[in-house]
Amino acid sequence: MQHRQLTAIDRFIATADHALRTVAASAPQPQRSNPANELEGDALTPEQQQHAAGLMRVNHTGEICAQALYQGQAATAKLETVRADMEKAAREEIDHLAWCEQRLEELNSRPSVLNPVWYGLSFAMGAGAGLISDKLSLGFVAATEQQVCQHLEKHLGQLPEEDQRSRSIVSAMLKDEAHHAENAIKAGGVKFPTAVQRGMSALSQVMTRTSYRI
Repeated sequence: MQHRQLTAIDRFIATADHALRTVAASAPQPQRSNPANELEGDALTPEQQQHAAGLMRVNHTGEICAQALYQGQAATAKLETVRADMEKAAREEIDHLAWCEQRLEELNSRPSVLNPVWYGLSFAMGAGAGLISDKLSLGFVAATEQQVCQHLEKHLGQLPEEDQRSRSIVSAMLKDEAHHAENAIKAGGVKFPTAVQRGMSALSQVMTRTSYRI
């Protein structure tokens, strides 16, 4: 049985459906089990719980942005292999999205209300990079994932030592994100100039500060 070739309209509908499911519904079932499943519940003070929830909300928003980034790049990728790699990376990031959402529920908290805004901005940046070239798109992935790794490393230093469940999730995410950055460079991604990386970092700071609180 032959597979039907997707048209531009088909891809648009699929992309819109993915966006709605990402920002307006619960995360899909993860392919891998949550790293925190084997750990006991944490005895956190109200202040520790609130702080941990803020950090995990930032991580959740980061995964919302990752979904949008990869979907935008897949929508405009020139090569079919690059499109397939972007879609595969997005599926792998779904695990992170689900883990963060589960931890937020355990901490009696919720995702950021600004997630639709960040999804739209990230999708536009990913699509724009893909329109220019696949090498630029892959370079954008590498630069983004490297910044995500920096944020996750900071969070490991900021999370309460008692919060082993959150720490186990962040540690697993850090390993995956570093792998994604490495793969993007190996696939031909260009290294971004320092000035561009600083601009991306400044935008990232805005996202982290707002998501931590709202």
